[in-house]
Amino acid sequence: MTEITARLDAVGVVVSDMAAAVTFYRRLGLAFPEGAEEQPHAEAVLPGGLRVLLDTEETVKSFHPSWRAPARGASRHGLAFDCGDAAGVDAVYEELLAAGYDGELKPWDAFWGQRYAVVLDPDGNGVDLFAPPAATA
Repeated sequence: MTEITARLDAVGVVVSDMAAAVTFYRRLGLAFPEGAEEQPHAEAVLPGGLRVLLDTEETVKSFHPSWRAPARGASRHGLAFDCGDAAGVDAVYEELLAAGYDGELKPWDAFWGQRYAVVLDPDGNGVDLFAPPAATA
């Protein structure tokens, strides 16, 4: 059995109104960059490096067309694990499937530069696996 090497890197939130979400989370002390209100994706880095990611519903649907917004009050949060590199994403994904967990999105090279996949935890919550874009030489 391969040892899975993944590091919790981010907590993602799907939002219906980016400007309202950025305003709310700024009031809680998160430092989103200026102009984040107008973007489809925004990030705030916490002390220690953990990131809070906000993505609009449209952004999520752009790469996961079958995704549907849950009822108000249902979870829109997700955990994202950095798997180091593209091979790490593939290996962690396959390891989890081999252990009996379900995949939601197979590993792929996402248009934003990451290797990206989603598996489901035992309760059906999506858990993101990713690798940062490869450094350019």
